[in-house]
Amino acid sequence: MDERSTDALVTDRAVYGVTRPRMAVFRPDRPNGAAVMITPGGGYRWIVVDKEGYEIARWLTARGFTAFVLFYRLPGEGWSSGPDTPLADAQRAMRLIRHRAKDFALDPERVAAMGFSAGGHLCADLGARFAAKVYEPVDAADKLSAKPFCAAPIYPVVSMDPAIAHPGSRNLLLGPSPKPELEAAHSPDSMVPADAPPHFLVHAEDDDVVPAENTVRLRAALKARKVPVEAHFFANGGHGFGLRRAIGKPVEIWPEMWRAWARTVGFG
Repeated sequence: MDERSTDALVTDRAVYGVTRPRMAVFRPDRPNGAAVMITPGGGYRWIVVDKEGYEIARWLTARGFTAFVLFYRLPGEGWSSGPDTPLADAQRAMRLIRHRAKDFALDPERVAAMGFSAGGHLCADLGARFAAKVYEPVDAADKLSAKPFCAAPIYPVVSMDPAIAHPGSRNLLLGPSPKPELEAAHSPDSMVPADAPPHFLVHAEDDDVVPAENTVRLRAALKARKVPVEAHFFANGGHGFGLRRAIGKPVEIWPEMWRAWARTVGFG
């Protein structure tokens, strides 16, 4: 684990070399029966623990949601499942949350997904390919659905099209010179099924790391399949704003916008 912060009062830890996927669970004092599985970003190079994991988890638990922060395996670390490795972990995590719903006072149906940056790619990939068989069943949990009740990819990496892809994520996911078919298979905007869950999307127009066109394309694909989608584009915010870097900007309202939207789709 690397500590990337230079501020002694604010942690910004990054984890890599995950060999056994795990979830950190944040439980509210008064659970509302709904859960959110969070997939932090990190460009598929590492997993950003605090800014896009624990901080948003604490925000959610303060509002009654049970939050699960997923430490997924990274695709560039030599796994035989290759680019499907993070998706396998996300599917399995969703099924385990449902399988153990009673332990956490949850409604097994009301399990949402939320992800940031490369974790937003994983969130969108789960929203598109929740039914894809990417690992062999392990136990009874794998009979359950991996489909999120709703999905919230936040400033997500989406397309593997070199014109708009985040180069680092694309290279670690697919390798240096992938074929067009492989690019399409791992671009969630190309894989949206008609039964995809409702999506909530947020991006800053001045994002200089992951172009907002990624979210534009995902919104268009969801609309084309008649999947409910709400998208918000902010002029300022840059990349990786999470909660802490959104303070003082219009984009800081995004979590409350998600919460209000979640109610409209029957979640929360």
